[in-house]
Amino acid sequence: MPEKLIRDPVHDVIAFQTDRDEDALLFSLLNANEFQRLRRIRQLGMASLAYPGADHSRYSHSLGVMETARRVLDRLAESHPIDPADRLACVAAALLHDLGHGPFSHVFERVSGVSHELVTQRVILDPQSDVNRILRDRDAALPARVAGLLRHDSPPTFINDVLSSQLDADRLDYLLRDNHMTGSRYGDYDLSWLLQAMTIAKTTNRLAVQWKGVSAVEAYLQARYHMYRNVYFHKVVRSAEGMVKLALQRASRLAVQGRLNWPSREHGVCKTLLSLSLSNAEFVDLDDISVLHCFKEWSRSEDAVLARLCGGLLYRRLYKTIDLSRVEPAAAAHAVKRAFEAVTAVGGDAAYDLFFDEVADTPYAAYDPANGEAGSEIMVCEPDGKLIEFAAISPAAATLSRQLVFRRLHVLGEYRDTVAAAVSAKS
Repeated sequence: MPEKLIRDPVHDVIAFQTDRDEDALLFSLLNANEFQRLRRIRQLGMASLAYPGADHSRYSHSLGVMETARRVLDRLAESHPIDPADRLACVAAALLHDLGHGPFSHVFERVSGVSHELVTQRVILDPQSDVNRILRDRDAALPARVAGLLRHDSPPTFINDVLSSQLDADRLDYLLRDNHMTGSRYGDYDLSWLLQAMTIAKTTNRLAVQWKGVSAVEAYLQARYHMYRNVYFHKVVRSAEGMVKLALQRASRLAVQGRLNWPSREHGVCKTLLSLSLSNAEFVDLDDISVLHCFKEWSRSEDAVLARLCGGLLYRRLYKTIDLSRVEPAAAAHAVKRAFEAVTAVGGDAAYDLFFDEVADTPYAAYDPANGEAGSEIMVCEPDGKLIEFAAISPAAATLSRQLVFRRLHVLGEYRDTVAAAVSAKS
């Protein structure tokens, strides 16, 4: 049968008509080894320790981004001609945009220091990868074109905006998907109406929304605010991700010293810890399962620090949190310094027994002539065709443009009281 159907919890039925060139290519990419690997990469890293349902994968998200991009382009094509080659490259890039994510998504790259965007481009351009072969079989220039879109090689148009903007297919999908899978109910918004309101601004050839979509944009940006506040920046999530980072840093240090007894230096995890390059086959084998297996082995390590960190992650013995978000930045910096000194004074290891975490996000980046980049803001198209920035017409924009910041100390449980006393002490 030419029709292939996938049932998705966010978009319901995602269909591929494999007798159509575009759908045939996408379905082939879906079955590439590099894409199937994303089934074994959690979308939200360690978030399931706070939200037990958050075990969904980068695979399902990437599939959802592709479907969202298709829906956006279908809507835009109702009133604007879209070059079939541009559309094909766009939907392929939407599907493949997260290929380069390492285990536990963003956590691993903070240790390796290698951007997942760069790894994604390498996989797409690697002649040894299934993805490259499939794209190349369709058009020899297609791998470079897809990688170029993800690299932002050309001046932005609505095609680029579908892939990377404040209304891109990536954000549109992950907010709904993460909201649904966590059960948080903070990230819901009206995707259908937002898509219905999308248009192409004739004067700029950029993605815009019609006036009727302003309320939908406000709800979408509010959903983004609440998801960052309550899910992505949740104290348990940040504590666990910080412990993963410490565990991998400790393992890397031991590997450099030749003291990491497992795995072998030829194993993908160890090679990554040593900043060695991986073949495509080694990369495909590197996933959450690889690192979780390491955590199991390292929880029995002779190195007490590594064993404690990995055991804590496996059995949810996480660091305790002391919130400094409402403390002025300068005062918070002094409190952090006192906390590290206090742990050291009682015989703790300040490098591994506590860490400071500061995270921030701005739900809507309004254009600021002094700092902002023109063209990154959301533009609203009035009935007469005039463009006006979202911030100029939405009362909610002022609040949504404020940065959301959390500053926290995460500390080994046995030192929590010590740190709390040091933090509350007068300078």
